[in-house]
Amino acid sequence: MSLIASVAGLGQLLTSGLTAAADLPPGDPYRADFSDTPVWLTLVKALFVFVYLMLSVVIVIWFERRVVGFMQQRPGPNRFGPGGVFQTLADGFKLVWKETFTPKNADAFMYNLAPIIAGSTAFISFAIIPMAGEVNLFGHRTPLQITDVPVSALLVLAVASVAAYSFVLAGWSSGSTYPLLGGLRSTAQVVSYEIAMGLSLVAVFIYAGSMQTSEIVAAQRSLWFVLPAFFSFIVFVICMFGETNRLPFDLAEGEGEIVGGYHTEYSGMKFGMFFLGEYVNMFTVSALATTLFFGGWQAPPPLTLINDGMLNHGWWGLLWFTIKLWLFMFFFVWVRGTLPRTRYDQFMAFGWKMLIPATLLWVMIVAFVRAAMLGWLGSATIGLGGRALPVAVLIVMGLVLVLALIAATLYERRRDRIEAARAQDRPTDVDPFAGGHPVPPLPGQTLVEPGSGRRPIARTSATSSQEDTRG
Repeated sequence: MSLIASVAGLGQLLTSGLTAAADLPPGDPYRADFSDTPVWLTLVKALFVFVYLMLSVVIVIWFERRVVGFMQQRPGPNRFGPGGVFQTLADGFKLVWKETFTPKNADAFMYNLAPIIAGSTAFISFAIIPMAGEVNLFGHRTPLQITDVPVSALLVLAVASVAAYSFVLAGWSSGSTYPLLGGLRSTAQVVSYEIAMGLSLVAVFIYAGSMQTSEIVAAQRSLWFVLPAFFSFIVFVICMFGETNRLPFDLAEGEGEIVGGYHTEYSGMKFGMFFLGEYVNMFTVSALATTLFFGGWQAPPPLTLINDGMLNHGWWGLLWFTIKLWLFMFFFVWVRGTLPRTRYDQFMAFGWKMLIPATLLWVMIVAFVRAAMLGWLGSATIGLGGRALPVAVLIVMGLVLVLALIAATLYERRRDRIEAARAQDRPTDVDPFAGGHPVPPLPGQTLVEPGSGRRPIARTSATSSQEDTRG
């Protein structure tokens, strides 16, 4: 939680010190107004969001299996229902009735608490996502959003910090080695890429002048932030896969290394809660990317000119929001069927050595350019959503950083290949006492007896004594 507080403090400092004081005009149709929203209507909207997410999860599981099957030239689910559309329901029914058990060496309380945390926290973040503008609902004029707070965008990171406990608790409480290793991997992965994700949001806070998701959407009514915040968007997309443990970053589930990861010892609906949490988190990060970079629920720019912006009001927003959301979900599925799993050490090195420093540099560039343009040119700079922003300069700087990140990655890969080539040039037979002190062999090397040329050691004294004892 200290990370969340640090990012929040940095974001508040930058947005208060570097943004213009120009607020949206009173009565702006994009501002979230909950004055006509009673408590019971908030509960109705919460139920609507829950049903929306559950139906979306059922559909996306079938969609993912069909699309990946098509990409791999196999049919996918095609038996239960037309096109196998009811297969997800059958799998869910099977999980409900499947026998659950608790391992003998497990900590029962923590073992049962971990899936509850994973399944419940996944829904919380969607409370601050604006799914549409103001709509008429049971005679009340209310935003299609459960709530909005001054630091709404950071709530997602706060919830992600809590959700990380489910990984480490599941791995530790199972009382088994492989789940413990999977839990440690997942926790380190999520915490590491949460830092870069939080820093990528700071630039968006500067552009919008606010951390409230409704006002961030409002600030994009003339230009979506995916253009000026191009580098932030690239970083956020990479972190999306790291945060949700999806290919190519599902490193907690390396079948050749640690079997099924932190939920190896879970079955039935306990496993189903982890499964549900993963897919709901995919929708959450996709919805956050839609809100922060693609105008949220607003229609694409050409459609906003039709009939005086009629397609940008009311329940139309839910349609545009859903379309953008599913484009990101298709991207998740596409990447899963395309890219192989990365190596864990490469993934962590990329996050700590490249992604986080590059994002810090990007934040400093944005802050400097923003302050310089406000101080030197004032209102003569390029306008974006009523706020002065040097859009072209930031686009160029973002592209330069992306190219620098690619170049650094290629350099690291080239250095790894050189190190591998040097390792092949090492002598295969080594004398452990050649330098006067016993040295263990490197991978691929064989020990030789001191002073015996290149004849390998047949067996050590310890091995000989063990064999004599057995004999």
